[in-house]
Amino acid sequence: MSRIIRDYTAADEESWLRCRVLSFLHTPYFDDVRQAKPEIPTPGFELVAIGDSGTVLGIMDVTVDEDLATIDTVAVHPDHQHQGHGRALLTEARSRARALGLTTLDAWTRDFPDTLRWYRAMGFAESDHYLHVYASHYTEPGEPARAMGSRRQGLKPMAAFLHADLADEQRLRTEFARIHVCRRFALLL
Repeated sequence: MSRIIRDYTAADEESWLRCRVLSFLHTPYFDDVRQAKPEIPTPGFELVAIGDSGTVLGIMDVTVDEDLATIDTVAVHPDHQHQGHGRALLTEARSRARALGLTTLDAWTRDFPDTLRWYRAMGFAESDHYLHVYASHYTEPGEPARAMGSRRQGLKPMAAFLHADLADEQRLRTEFARIHVCRRFALLL
């Protein structure tokens, strides 16, 4: 199968969404579902790996804030993983970030072993960490109330997504069932 890396177009949206959803399905991002592709403002860029049939095989969206490029989304469709599509997208992203005069490309991700392995294999260095804490009534009815503190009349918390300091990890793991370490990876361009 051949592949081309090119800029995302609006015609790619449905295939982009399918690629992202299916890629995230069996990862800690399983519930990060979108109904529309978020826009990446210029000078950021949106890349797709396209196969022979015109289907999106992989995606990479990169935002730019001052002198830092950040991978907002990277995903490869499960039927096309381990074929170099992610590496090819990253190679193009690095080239474009360097052309913009940027010196660092970073990404934040959760603690999924395959993803952590990929970033490390691509030469990224791990640095900052914090926690993603999920409190869900459906996991345990008391979790959202513990996470929210005071309640508003007429509103019953059913779920909450929170950030927490890594230093609180052990305590929070005793209170909540779903905790992920969010890690920053950075790559010098």
